[in-house]
Amino acid sequence: MDDGLIDIGEVAERSGLAASALRFYERKGLIQAEGRNGLRRAYRPETLERLTLITCARDAGFTLTEIAAFLRARPSDAVLREQLAARERAVTGRIAQLTRLRDSLRHAAVCEHDPLVDCPDFKRALGRVPQG
Repeated sequence: MDDGLIDIGEVAERSGLAASALRFYERKGLIQAEGRNGLRRAYRPETLERLTLITCARDAGFTLTEIAAFLRARPSDAVLREQLAARERAVTGRIAQLTRLRDSLRHAAVCEHDPLVDCPDFKRALGRVPQG
């Protein structure tokens, strides 16, 4: 293959996405094939970075429409910037929630309090009881 392009099969393997997902993302305008290797699509290596971003954004709850807007964003897109800031606040809240859950599970794994859910340290880890 010329110009360092990567075959769709290798992109699928390296990204962990199915080839059908790559074709779907292409139809949605999120990625773009740069050539062909016979009948198979071929992509620039940078496509793998874009797919990492797309996967991360999807995992964070972004829709494909939101991701497409983000990929086209310019510094002057004030509305999009506010949407991104709102999403950042939501992600930060979710991280805090998951951190509390992790801490409570870590404590629960070794706690001897009976019943476990009434343990003050467990409750504090969950954020239900203020620290004294």
